[in-house]
Amino acid sequence: MTPTELLRRLYDTAVAAALPAQVLAVHLPPPPKGRTLVLGAGKAGGSMAAAVEALWPADAPLSGLVITRYDHVPPGGPAQRRIEVVEAAHPVPDAAGLAASARMLALVQAFQPGPDDLVLCLISGGGSALLSLPAPGLTLGDKQAVNKALLHSGAAIDEMNCVRKHLSAIKGGRLAQACGAAPLLSLLISDVPGDDPAVIASGPTVPDPSTCADALAVLSRHRIALPAVAQAALESGAWETPKPGDPLFAQHEVRMIATPQMSLDAAAAEARRLGFAAHVLSDEIEGESHTVGQVHAALARAVARRGMPFARPCVILSGGETTVTVRADTPRPLGRGGRAGEFLLGCALALRAEPEVWALAADTDGIDGVESNAGALVTPDTLARAAALGLSAAEHLDRHDSFGFFEALGDLVVTGPTYTNVNDFRALLIR
Repeated sequence: MTPTELLRRLYDTAVAAALPAQVLAVHLPPPPKGRTLVLGAGKAGGSMAAAVEALWPADAPLSGLVITRYDHVPPGGPAQRRIEVVEAAHPVPDAAGLAASARMLALVQAFQPGPDDLVLCLISGGGSALLSLPAPGLTLGDKQAVNKALLHSGAAIDEMNCVRKHLSAIKGGRLAQACGAAPLLSLLISDVPGDDPAVIASGPTVPDPSTCADALAVLSRHRIALPAVAQAALESGAWETPKPGDPLFAQHEVRMIATPQMSLDAAAAEARRLGFAAHVLSDEIEGESHTVGQVHAALARAVARRGMPFARPCVILSGGETTVTVRADTPRPLGRGGRAGEFLLGCALALRAEPEVWALAADTDGIDGVESNAGALVTPDTLARAAALGLSAAEHLDRHDSFGFFEALGDLVVTGPTYTNVNDFRALLIR
């Protein structure tokens, strides 16, 4: 097995460990005496709905609506779906997500759940953009503009979700609020550092500890302007979300069915099975993507040159959610790429062609940013091959054009949608 084949094997193992078909069954409750309404949103929404359909008894009442990203509905499935799956845009919301979010609230109101019924919520990363119903007085255009500004600002995921919750009519516990006193079970696939249910998909079914003042502070810190109606509503506290301790959450249960750590542990176990020592740094690494890449490269060089802090051969694994900040002075035209590619450009430059180090970084949902690749690979001769083609890794990094760089080298990792999402996956092999 070549080094790149090994790294790809570890990535595939990490993804498989988070597939709903593999992990959902042990968390699914028996059907209630009454009816079951399924609601949900996220990049794994289609596959989570399919897993529920496959496991739910045919004679038990089941209906619902789940929103997922375009092209993220897994092939196959039952001929007659009991759970409707709608596709919408991510990461910037669109009209399809808006309409589906409004329908979701209407379904809850029409369902009028009672004590013998169950509301089952399937929540995964990406659900925040897909649940795009704005607070009263805001338009979809307003939300799109704020979302784009947040994505370019370098804001951390918890900061972005704090703002999104307070500009929403459905996130930040408001979907649970619409369910009233009905028993509610949320099954979550985590894509966030720390696995905080209030951050995953902006926490539509859990209490929100953040405040309107917190949202204003995030917007001020990143110099993002709001429409006047939103500014006034946040300043007055009119758009405050349900808080911890609210009795409306008394019958609500949350179960985490897949997490970044579970996937990293699965990849580490596979590496050890193949004869390599494996070290998981953390599933919560955040920071500017190219800087995180430089730090990983420094660690790999220390291992390769001095056998410290780990002995060779070994695999170093990490996860989390890094950021890419597009500054006002960024050279134009802007390139294409996402967090994984940016990590690898920083890593390749800092490795300086270290002869015994290979790296893979990819998003476990199969999409790095908004491109067609999950991520890419760095090899010991990456910089030499780039130079032979007249490519500068530093120039591509300045323009945030990791996709163009690794595409030219033939080193993109392309998987298509994986139908799950436990965020960034990074693996470095030191022989």
